[in-house]
Amino acid sequence: MSTAITRSDADSFGAWELPEPLRDLQATVASFMANEVRPAEEELDPDAWELPANVLEPLQKRAKQAGLWCIESPAEYGGAGLNLLSQVIVAEQASQCRMGAYVPAAGAFGWDPPNVIYDGTEEQITRWAVPTVESGCHTFVAISEPSGGADPARAIRTRARRDGTDWVINGSKTWISKAAESEWGIVFARTGDEPGGSAISCFIVEADAPGLTRSKIPVIRSWSPCELTFEDVRVPQENLLGEVGRGFALAQRWLVNNRVTYAAAVIGVAQAAINLAIKHAKNRESFGGRLADKQAIQWMIADSEIDLRAARLLTYQAAWKADLGKDFKVDASIAKVHATEAAGRVVDRAVQILGGLGVAKEMPTERWYREMRIKRIGEGPSEVHRMVIARDIIKGSR
Repeated sequence: MSTAITRSDADSFGAWELPEPLRDLQATVASFMANEVRPAEEELDPDAWELPANVLEPLQKRAKQAGLWCIESPAEYGGAGLNLLSQVIVAEQASQCRMGAYVPAAGAFGWDPPNVIYDGTEEQITRWAVPTVESGCHTFVAISEPSGGADPARAIRTRARRDGTDWVINGSKTWISKAAESEWGIVFARTGDEPGGSAISCFIVEADAPGLTRSKIPVIRSWSPCELTFEDVRVPQENLLGEVGRGFALAQRWLVNNRVTYAAAVIGVAQAAINLAIKHAKNRESFGGRLADKQAIQWMIADSEIDLRAARLLTYQAAWKADLGKDFKVDASIAKVHATEAAGRVVDRAVQILGGLGVAKEMPTERWYREMRIKRIGEGPSEVHRMVIARDIIKGSR
């Protein structure tokens, strides 16, 4: 019996597209960005990473009314409770503003606490997560250390030892985003002598805890990550998240989920950059005609569209598998590698099409060009993810 799909069968299926609720969500966020967020950025310094409070607070109020507040957090704790595919849709649109690569929607949608907090006790959720969702304040996750970040099972050397009813933490963390602005964070530390991830535990640590020092690390973007130094930082037993020695599983869950929305965000930045370049090419006259009519420019536009479509579908695939409850670790790595590398190429082409204007401070492409370079390192460098993918293929577990 033939299993070929006929033309009439294909017509009945229709074109692949997002379900209507997700298209509506996409349109809602795109409209909010166009009408609320991007106009609010216009008066700021080109490298600004936050809106003034008198501008941000009304935006956040309107975002709450639109159901776009703390989109990752469960609805029962005050968030929007979106699944991962919905988060991807929001992330792609929310990154399409000048500061969007690292401050989605310029902070209008608030800041979710780390998703692993919801693996804690009801008391921990009530004390830490709920007030954070209500205020939309910053939190941090501290995994990476000077000894390494991409291999946390072996690299984590920060130690926590039991002292009566407390834990005492000593060591250092580095490249920790949002730590300077946060009120609390999640810290992973070694609590035993066993090698690998079996002796890593997870703690909730207040940012102003005695003995904790936060130092900014200047980088090529305006919003600096931090180095954290722990000198006999005391943490009460009730701040242990999960079980002793089970923290590595929590770290993995946070990292894998985050890679998918990370991929979506760079796609949004790249889309905004090439849209800007196309608009310029259609209006710029050179050598007796529009830039857009030159084959060299057309090929850059075509290659960018190919890059973005592939990155977008790979990212949707990873999120879709996650929402089905399937193992999506390799899918997340594939999406992260392809999206970050493709976005870098697309932004680079946008700069080339814009010419000198592309690297002028007045244009967001100058900032995006710098910020996209970090994305191939953050959330695990491309080389490590390629190793994850290759190992999976060689094992034959596909």
